[in-house]
Amino acid sequence: MKIEDIKKFALSIDGDIFFDQSIKKLNWFNIGGRTRIFFKPNSLKALIEYLKLYAFRSKIFILGNGSNVLFDDNTYEGTIIKLGKNFSNISLLGEETIIAGSAASQKKLSDFAKNNNISGLEFMSCIPGSIGGGIRMNSGCFKKEFKDVLISIQLIDFKGVVKSIPANKINFSYRSIELPKDLIFLSATFKGKKKNGLEIHNLIQELKQKKELAQPSKIKTSGSTFKNPVEQTHRKVWELIRSSVPAKTNFGDAFISEKHANFFVNKKNAKSNEMKSLINFVKKEVEIKTGIKLELEIVLVE
Repeated sequence: MKIEDIKKFALSIDGDIFFDQSIKKLNWFNIGGRTRIFFKPNSLKALIEYLKLYAFRSKIFILGNGSNVLFDDNTYEGTIIKLGKNFSNISLLGEETIIAGSAASQKKLSDFAKNNNISGLEFMSCIPGSIGGGIRMNSGCFKKEFKDVLISIQLIDFKGVVKSIPANKINFSYRSIELPKDLIFLSATFKGKKKNGLEIHNLIQELKQKKELAQPSKIKTSGSTFKNPVEQTHRKVWELIRSSVPAKTNFGDAFISEKHANFFVNKKNAKSNEMKSLINFVKKEVEIKTGIKLELEIVLVE
């Protein structure tokens, strides 16, 4: 499909289509160039129409809250899709069951559960990503993960076909899920347990305090850079980095956080190649010093 065709299509579709759009402010690192097409559908119908016309003609990347991605400074030669607000609705399906749109934040889902006296989703209050991103990463913290509360996923493939997959038919592992990349998560169903609202509130506050003590905030970062190498060692990745790499190591404006060594920071105007150089340097030094090969948790988009 040519750009001219998409411009005509944009006049009638229920959503917003932008061309040569800057992506620097669409991610927490504040790093990146532009994307050839940026599409924000407001309805499932619009998403299906676009996929049927566009998919497989060029690259597609699905963007959530942008809290764990590193974009390249070059132009993304494809479409970045970010689901609109109509994909962020949350509602009850029963006393202990919640369905949440994939564009909703994990914090919003945690708050909704708390307000309805449903326990089990408190850990999400500490994760900045969207529901869709949480599914793709099997997000988690404080010994709980998405797989522990997920019942099913509603999704669409790049051909525009909508389907539902039960969680018990999916293989989950640490920070990953065995599902094809050419799927867009639409919503997910979660199961918790009824509990006193005050107890839920107190647990959320306790988890938030633990996070604030251990992790940096109000900075340009994408959270944990590497996955904890759980099968290779009981040591946390930040410990491996701290013992292998000088604390003030930097490449341009790309730095290692002083508060948490697994958080890499854009101090001012870091370029993608500077952040990638820091990532590669740390990965190499940790392997030289410890023999452990680190695996990225953030997603590189090129």
